[in-house]
Amino acid sequence: MYRGRLKRDLALWVEKQLIGQDVADALLRDLDSRRSSFSISGVLMILAAVLIAASILLLIAANWQEIPRLVKIGGIVALIWIFYGLAAISFARGADRLGGALLVLGAACFGGAISLIGQLYHLSGDAFDAMLLWFAMTVLSAAAFRSAALTVMAGLLSFAAFGAFLDQFEGEWHALYGWWPVLASLVIGLLSAWTGAERARHFIYLLLLGWCGWLYSLWPEVGTAVAFAAVGLAAFVAVTLPMSPVSRMLGGLGAGPAFYSLVLALLGLGLLHLEWTDGAGLALLGIVTIAVTLLALALDGRDNGAVRYLAYAVFAGEVLYLSFVTIDSMLGTSAFFLLAGLVVAVLAMVVVRLERLFAKRISEDRA
Repeated sequence: MYRGRLKRDLALWVEKQLIGQDVADALLRDLDSRRSSFSISGVLMILAAVLIAASILLLIAANWQEIPRLVKIGGIVALIWIFYGLAAISFARGADRLGGALLVLGAACFGGAISLIGQLYHLSGDAFDAMLLWFAMTVLSAAAFRSAALTVMAGLLSFAAFGAFLDQFEGEWHALYGWWPVLASLVIGLLSAWTGAERARHFIYLLLLGWCGWLYSLWPEVGTAVAFAAVGLAAFVAVTLPMSPVSRMLGGLGAGPAFYSLVLALLGLGLLHLEWTDGAGLALLGIVTIAVTLLALALDGRDNGAVRYLAYAVFAGEVLYLSFVTIDSMLGTSAFFLLAGLVVAVLAMVVVRLERLFAKRISEDRA
């Protein structure tokens, strides 16, 4: 996606004679040479590794009775060492994508070994403890090899461990285990910084949002929703306000912190809509929601497309929702559609003006 936008922008700048064609080609080559750049071959290797790993896990799950225990255990341990050894050789020869795929296979075999040993020897324990061990070894392997592929796998395992926790304890809070998503997010954040797996940071935000949703299921109260909205809004302002030290510190993390902070704030406001469905409470909530979307556009709408389109969608949805609640009992459905059409037209005019304002600001910055 980024490469496509960059290629179009470079072509436009070459056409306007702002840069030469050789400079544009050099910029694209530099982007393609980075380890994080998109590659069809790399994607196919990872997909192949996932399919082979699935077949290995299914074979282990079959728990063939004809094969002696030691042969099973020896075989799975040998596979782990073989895949990790081949990965080390691949990295040494510069075949990073192949090495990443082999590491995924090795980590999958380690998870299979945990399951196999538990099956064979009827070890006491639970799925959550097994997932924690699998996650820990994947994290250590990712750190040792500085592997972006294993960092992504660790992110997936963090969700699997959270799901195992919820299943084992029936969705209830259990001692320190309830803080697992926060701890896992911290680990993945440090790991992604070490391995350079920038896309893996999305697991952090999604895991924390899932944790917040679980917390609301435990304490479905107005105070919980207000806390989500307040924390999300405070975080959004902190990461987008130019003079904020948090903004300067997190400037290299891209659009994610601002977008997901806004999602948390809007999640809290959305939950409040379930509590306040009419009267002054709904009116105040509608005003606050619209104000938050306008604030988001003002602070980060120009540079962050994800924030901009989310704010547009929520603004339009809130206005339509308030219109429906207000007139449904008085004018009927046909009047609602008429008013909705007028509202959408007004929204379109507002969006056009905002886009022109953003374009003007960009031109002034370039000048």
